[in-house]
Amino acid sequence: MLRLHDSALGEVVAIEPGTPGRFSMYVCGPTVYDLPHIGHGRFTLTWDVLRRWLSFGGLEVDYVSNVTDIDDNIISRATREDRTEAEVAAQYEDEWWRAMELLGVLRPSEVPHATGYVEEMVATIGELLDSGHAYRIGDGVYLDTSKIDSYGLLAGQPLESLRAGSRVEANSEKRSPLDFVLWKAAKPGEPAWAAPFGEGRPGWHTECVVMSLALLGEGFDLHCGGQDLRFPHHENERAQAVALGRRFARHWAHNGWVVVEGEKMSKSLGNFTTLTDLLERSDSRAYRLLLLRAHYRAPIEVTPETIADSERALARLDGVARRLGLADVDTSTPLRREGCAALSGFEGVADRFAERMDDDLDTPGAVALLFELATRANTLADAGDEGGARATAAALAALAAALGLQLRGHVEGADDEALALAAARDEARAAGDYAGADRLRDELLGRGYAVQDTPSGTKITRR
Repeated sequence: MLRLHDSALGEVVAIEPGTPGRFSMYVCGPTVYDLPHIGHGRFTLTWDVLRRWLSFGGLEVDYVSNVTDIDDNIISRATREDRTEAEVAAQYEDEWWRAMELLGVLRPSEVPHATGYVEEMVATIGELLDSGHAYRIGDGVYLDTSKIDSYGLLAGQPLESLRAGSRVEANSEKRSPLDFVLWKAAKPGEPAWAAPFGEGRPGWHTECVVMSLALLGEGFDLHCGGQDLRFPHHENERAQAVALGRRFARHWAHNGWVVVEGEKMSKSLGNFTTLTDLLERSDSRAYRLLLLRAHYRAPIEVTPETIADSERALARLDGVARRLGLADVDTSTPLRREGCAALSGFEGVADRFAERMDDDLDTPGAVALLFELATRANTLADAGDEGGARATAAALAALAAALGLQLRGHVEGADDEALALAAARDEARAAGDYAGADRLRDELLGRGYAVQDTPSGTKITRR
């Protein structure tokens, strides 16, 4: 049974679906006003891995992730660029899905947009006003956090501690600095919706509680996201559900920070500035492997050096697939363990793999098993046991695919020697040996192959 660290409880607990055979999870999605950043890549990959793992074990996963398509940042950008808010949101939502596709992140089961649920948000805010949990002031409607006895649960701090540590608020009408906006009163030139408590638009914290309950129902299994959302966003969602008397998420989980030691990220320093920048400059699978080699709750450093190291590790796995001529495993849909022919005869390894993954998503331990299989496959091949090597490599590829990591061993029309040269070239490039990479390219050209550099590595085709 899967065990995860529950942020509300502060410990690793068993996660048992509320409905047998199904698992419901809500992941806070993007606010679409700019290119996605590297932190976005971490949380989407983390929870994509969990979703795939649950599916691998036989569960049907209801995965909901929203798009915030109205927000202060969207309005500001639209004003600066003399465009509509809808145009800005549409552009950057397209950029978001393009990045997710490159990362191999599966599309959510449902993608609710904030602007599509305003009527439900108005009704929710009305309930909170009627029950006395919310109040109106000049610039909108606020939740009175003092009326939520458990407020601060996800922050891991009591209400008085949070209040003492809060910044001085510019809005003197608020009853407490911790009170948060549910409805922002209309301002000239900004989008607004009609409501009994005055024209305006919903606050961010209200969007997710309304959409998650609407699509997953009360008591859904897991609410997750990045560590930065734990407080105040997730706590403020939870507070509204408590005030409404509705059962909210049964469990909470959060992934760790993306950090950069030393200098601030910038192109002039050679660091990655956005997720788009990273995906243009490196193999998209390398970021997934980099994250898999670290525990999901640990901070992780994403730099050209750490990505290059991940590319070298990836080249080793790809090299096994290429050496043994494996067909690429389809990762566009979740793999299921039941009926997976490649794991026949490897039940013991698959069980060890499952033990690691079920132990609070111990992906570093699971990835170590992948490299054990890679070593075993190469050893068998060196000994002339082609059948055993191929079976081992197939099991390796299947378990990697269970995590969404596709190994690439097939190149149409290429012979084994050319595949080995392409793999060596990828390793040379990842190591910064560009002169060596150029020599390998020239050798491939001399053998009659067209050579193309892609974010996924060296692509070769017969000319």
